[in-house]
Amino acid sequence: MEVKAGYKQTEVGVVPEDWEVRPVGTMGDVRAGKALAARGAGQQRPYLRTKNVFDGRINLNDVLRMPMTEADFSRYRLRHGDVLLNEGQSLELVGRCAIYEDEYPEPCAIQNQLVRFRARVGVSAGFAAQLFRHCQKSGVFTRIALQTTSVAHLGVSRFHRLQLAWPPQEAEQDAIAEALSDADALIESLEQLLKKKRQLQQGAMQNLLTGKKRLPGFETNPGFKQTEVGAIPEDWEAKSLGDIGESLIGLTYKPTDVRSDGILVLRSSNIQEGSLCFDDNVFVDMEVPERIMVRVGDILICVRNGSRELIGKCALLDEHAKGMTFGAFMAVFRTPAYRFVHHQFQSAVLKRQIHEHLGATINQITNKSLNSFSIPLPRQKAEQEAIAEALSDMDGEIAALESQLKKARALKQGMLQEVLTGRIRLV
Repeated sequence: MEVKAGYKQTEVGVVPEDWEVRPVGTMGDVRAGKALAARGAGQQRPYLRTKNVFDGRINLNDVLRMPMTEADFSRYRLRHGDVLLNEGQSLELVGRCAIYEDEYPEPCAIQNQLVRFRARVGVSAGFAAQLFRHCQKSGVFTRIALQTTSVAHLGVSRFHRLQLAWPPQEAEQDAIAEALSDADALIESLEQLLKKKRQLQQGAMQNLLTGKKRLPGFETNPGFKQTEVGAIPEDWEAKSLGDIGESLIGLTYKPTDVRSDGILVLRSSNIQEGSLCFDDNVFVDMEVPERIMVRVGDILICVRNGSRELIGKCALLDEHAKGMTFGAFMAVFRTPAYRFVHHQFQSAVLKRQIHEHLGATINQITNKSLNSFSIPLPRQKAEQEAIAEALSDMDGEIAALESQLKKARALKQGMLQEVLTGRIRLV
């Protein structure tokens, strides 16, 4: 393959001519931490281990201590700017790393579950951290790790010898690190905003779906009454699902009915994060009763699954699902109040009833059980619609943030491919 002018082919791929392919150990000091010695000599000192090092961040929720002599502590003590990598982890997480920036309030060391990279003069620790994070996520560390029965080991010597491409000037390394750090900051800010929005949504659901908070125009303050679903307003009702709609169990089909195209059978895998997903589809060529062909407004529910956590997950179907059916491990619930009821399926009220029904061993919800579940329901349809609209607006805000976050992550991934290979030069 022809190499563009100004670039060269190396053992790690095509890089700029002035970049160097060097072993990690020549760019900084590589060292494993201290072996755990609960009854050793010396003073009790704090140390970090794999539980403290996550992708791009240090977590100090669970910092342990062990005795260390002054000589040991001097050898394993952390400095600001040290890059810490998980030496022993699952294969996909081995090498997960972050920069230590004196987060702990007192001098701290590392245990031998971690490897420390201390950049030499002229090498940017920020660049090294971004380069190592890319190695972990792109499988470079997986390829050099030694797999034991349950843990993969990065290996100090293997990491020391690992050949990687490095810009020769620290200024360019710093520029790359800063650009990628800015992308990380955007991702983190979106993640935090999304977390806050989800917390607000959970609080709003709890209050609006039980009548603890009334929307403008419905603030009648009638008082509360105790029901089987808890305290609800006097002008609300506790209604069983069977009283306000019907549930239908899905299609039973044989392996010989499956085709490469035909009628799509919605299954548990087609519901992801409360929405329909079409990454894993099954099609059948057979007669399907009209009543189990899905309709706009159907609430698709997982009612049987090997995983208890998936029982009750659901999605509200729109026009994109027309012409589809659903499998026998699924159900649809049909009701005129589908928007309001769909939100109730996300509520603590229904989730608690589902959990109580499953008991110790049963991983399914029958039609009889589904119809027996009760929800708080405003008597006025207008209030049902207003609550559904308010919660749907919050869903929309969260979906927009999720889309922004997905784009920000894709942008960061694209930047990694360009700036860590020198295809785009920042200085």
